[in-house]
This record gives sequence, structure tokens and C-alpha cells, in this order.
Amino acid sequence: MESDKASCETYLSFENRDDQFTGGIKMIPINTEKGTFKVWTKRVGNNPTKKVLLLHGGPGMTHELYACFDGYFPQEEIEYYYYDQLGSYYSDQPDDLDLWTTERFVEEVEQVRVALGLDASNFYLLGQSWGGILAMEYALKYQENLKGLIISNMMSSIPEYNQYAQEILGPQMDPVIYKEIKELEAAEDFTNPRYGELLFDHYYTEHILRMPPDQWPEAVMRCLTHANNQVYVHMQGHSEFGVTGNATLKEWDVKDRLKDIKVPTLVIGAKYDTMDPSHMEWMSKQVQHGRYLFCPNGSHLSQYDDQKTYFSGVIRFIDDVDQDVF
Repeated sequence: MESDKASCETYLSFENRDDQFTGGIKMIPINTEKGTFKVWTKRVGNNPTKKVLLLHGGPGMTHELYACFDGYFPQEEIEYYYYDQLGSYYSDQPDDLDLWTTERFVEEVEQVRVALGLDASNFYLLGQSWGGILAMEYALKYQENLKGLIISNMMSSIPEYNQYAQEILGPQMDPVIYKEIKELEAAEDFTNPRYGELLFDHYYTEHILRMPPDQWPEAVMRCLTHANNQVYVHMQGHSEFGVTGNATLKEWDVKDRLKDIKVPTLVIGAKYDTMDPSHMEWMSKQVQHGRYLFCPNGSHLSQYDDQKTYFSGVIRFIDDVDQDVF
């Protein structure tokens, strides 16, 4: 982990030089009520009309979840931006819970957009999981800056997500395993190694990434190692069966506001996702100009376990919007 960070800091020493010398990396100052901090971005490719900003999940994960985009976007000449949100590994990590609000993150995305020179002629916003929440909230406030919106693997209501996790996914598990998980959660014994072991072996490999544990991509494992648990727990909570406790996202719900989103929108769902794919299909019909992409072999990280479906659908959407045939 330290070697990763050292490599990043080497890059950052060139942040004021021309892009050709920085490998596309740009540290962007973010102004907040708590001061000014910097977030890490990296541009890949060059296309004047197709520029995609990637919003990672978590909260508190990293851009590393999108490493597989390198195998698809460049050959389609799609310009895209890796981006670690404030608090995430390659960006500043202030120790202040007041910073971890959806509203502040929306303003951060807007400052990143301005710094990168993105606008309605070229700006596609792709958010997955928590990044999908952030993408929806951004569109509801700043959609005049967008060319296209992609909501990947995220429902529009946390209460409905909780219901799906607790009433559908949980009971599908081996009842003995599920009972043990719920007992550990009831005891708030989240740091118990047994809790993580049960989740990884019986839940993550079914609904997060459908690959044997020893085959999970190195970039995904690196992201998990780099996660900022302060941000994650404050906003999402400890439990993996919904947002619980005092987590700030517990009551988040914009399903009644989806009708206000006018920009062309792609909603992505997957058969084995932690999120209800039928809800996400419904979302695509609530926005004014929506399309639904279903990944029949995918889970929450369907960009890895159903790549052919995921990337063909995303690329087709970007091209259709770009050619004004959406």
C-alpha cells in the first residue's frame, strides 16, 4: 500500500506541468466550508465530444474499481477520467465527519467538472453503487451541464434497497449461515474476522463479484485495501444487508424525483446484484429519456463478471447520444 502511495506522490510532484508529462494526472483543489483540499483525477484518451467522468462506489472506495475500463474505452476512442473522491485513497483524507454528506459531494463533482473543462457538449457522468447515488443527485441539481447520465447498479431508494437485501437476498442464503451473520450484526461484532469471512465466502461471491475469491481482480482487491472506512461507515454503516444504524444515507430516496431528469439516461441492472434489477428497470422508465441495460450474468460489479454485456451497452449508449440518435 505504501509503495502505491509513493508512486502516486511521485506523479503529483508534476501536477503543474503540461498533461503530456503527468500521465494525465491532475490534482484538483476542492473548496469546502472546512477548507480547501485536493482530489486526484487521471485522464485517459482524447475525444472532444465523448468524455466520461467515473464516480466510484463506497463511499470511500477508489477509482481502482474501474481499472477494467482500460480494456474497452480506449479502442472506442472514448475519453474517460479516473477520480478519487475526497477521503479516498489517492486524494486528501481529512478527518472530519462533517465533510461526508451527499450535498457536499455533489458540489465536489461540480468543481471537478469545471476544473476538467467538461460541459453539456461532451460530459457523460457514470456512477456505480454509491457513485450512482451521487450521479443522480448531481443530475437533479446540475443536469444542464450533462450530455448523458449512466446510473450503474444503484437503486433510487435506500429503504427499498434495505427491503430487498433483508427480505429477498438474505433469506436466499443457507439459513445456518444467514442466522450466524445476523447474530454477529445484532451483537455489533463487525470487526470479528468470522463476519468478514462469512460475507466474503457466501455473499460477496454471489452478489458483489461472481468469481472465486482467488480469482478476484488485483485492482478490486487493491481498492478494498485502500478503502476509507471512516467515510464508508459514517454514510453506509457496518452491515452489508442494507444501510443501517445511524448511517447518513439510511433514509435517502429520490424515486419520486426521477421524473425531473431530462438528460439521456442509461440505467444498468444485473441479475445477481445486491440491488433489485426490477427496480432499476423501473427507474429507466421514470426518467424522461431512459434506457435499461440488463446484465444476465452480472452482480454488483457487473463491469467484471458480465463485461461483454456491460461494455457493449455502455458504449452503444454513449455513441447513440453522441450521434443524437438516442
